[in-house]
Amino acid sequence: MFEPMLDSKIVGETIAVARKRKGISQDVLSGLAGIGRTHLSAIERGERKPTLETLYRISLALDMKMSDIVIMIEDKM
Repeated sequence: MFEPMLDSKIVGETIAVARKRKGISQDVLSGLAGIGRTHLSAIERGERKPTLETLYRISLALDMKMSDIVIMIEDKM
């Protein structure tokens, strides 16, 4: 049985790439997004998947639309 899954590694790598393109450190991004730096680090390493709320906060902190991040993730999948 086929069960599609969202690849947490791709999600994390996409967020890390977007963050680095903006020239923002994990400390700064986590502060702007209102999440812990260790939580952001775990997301970027693919150890945790962000909730929609967390992804929304990250996208706002990156000054991006959440849909643009989702499109980037889909393009890598």
